Amino acid sequence: MDTSRRRWIKGLAYTAFAASLHGRFAQAQKLTAGESLPAVGDSPDDGGPLANDLSAKLTPGAIAKAMQKVGTWELNRTRNAFNNDWTFAALYTGFMAAGETLHDSKYEQAMLDMGKQLRWQLGPDETHADHQAVGQTYLELYLKHHDEAMLLPTRTRFDRTMHLPDNPDKPLWWWCDALFMAPPVYARLYAATRNIAYLDYMDREWWITSNLLYDSKESLYYRDSRYFDKRESNGRKIFWSRGNGWVLAGLARVLQYMPASYPTRQKYITQFRQMADKLRQVQGKDGLWRPGLLDPAAYPLPEVSGSGFITYGMAWGINQGLLDSTAFRAVAAKAWEGMVSHIYQDGRLGCIQPVAAAPGQFKPTSSYVYGVGAFLLAGSELAREKRSRNK
Repeated sequence: MDTSRRRWIKGLAYTAFAASLHGRFAQAQKLTAGESLPAVGDSPDDGGPLANDLSAKLTPGAIAKAMQKVGTWELNRTRNAFNNDWTFAALYTGFMAAGETLHDSKYEQAMLDMGKQLRWQLGPDETHADHQAVGQTYLELYLKHHDEAMLLPTRTRFDRTMHLPDNPDKPLWWWCDALFMAPPVYARLYAATRNIAYLDYMDREWWITSNLLYDSKESLYYRDSRYFDKRESNGRKIFWSRGNGWVLAGLARVLQYMPASYPTRQKYITQFRQMADKLRQVQGKDGLWRPGLLDPAAYPLPEVSGSGFITYGMAWGINQGLLDSTAFRAVAAKAWEGMVSHIYQDGRLGCIQPVAAAPGQFKPTSSYVYGVGAFLLAGSELAREKRSRNK
């Protein structure tokens, strides 16, 4: 997209979204300050000692031990605060994966309890992707248990959304994070119902967002249209690691349920490979990605939630034969080693940027639920890759 077109869209988008952005950022500031939903995470001055009983080796036992340590800590800390916010929805995806990988029923049982407690309802905003993300877990449970109560609220909400007219001045998914939140729900609705309309709607909306926010030269997504003309301190474009991690993971979770014969599947694979290759090139020496992908020197700490989603996407791509195992296995292994180094003795996973919409600074102890979800997803795929190689 040329610069003049981007600036024109930026002007339209900013005007249309100003009110919603103000509300979203106000909520983010409250969350970061611990003024609301404190269970989403915290940033103590002292997190205690780092774990000294874990190995970063990619053996099934070592991976499982690290996952169990982090997963158990987070489950014990937050299970009484479960809600249908996007922050927790990302955690739930990790719990679902952990339950399968660790053969530990407590994770799935916690998700069943959560769904019943919330009556399988999505968040209050009818069409906002952040309020739809929890549907991923509801539908994965439905695909296992075939209880219509798990399916009906999400299906009813999405059926209404699909009949709303598109607004060219206000794309449904106007920020890149949304591509992790909502599209995987549509893909799971297709898996649950075999109604291709869910994939077709998702497909149309995905490429509207991609045409707006994907920089084909950099093979990365802007977080939203406000960042088209902003720059890092080194003059490079601003590409947020967590935002791009959301997208890479979203691509994986859409492709997971998209039939091989779907007409545009190859477009998703192409974008997935482009992004993975770019992210491979900007990986930090410690295996992790900084909050700002193209100006790592500006951010002294790595960011574990973005790194977790990136690692998950890459490991999934290796397991599905979409990424070259020789090139990407070493990247994923190095990333896992980096993440394990930020686990504390009690199970806290640190170096997770608080709720935000752009690169920023934070404490080494900072731990938030979505980052734990990313870590558990990554570990599950790495464990799957090891099991496959050992067969």
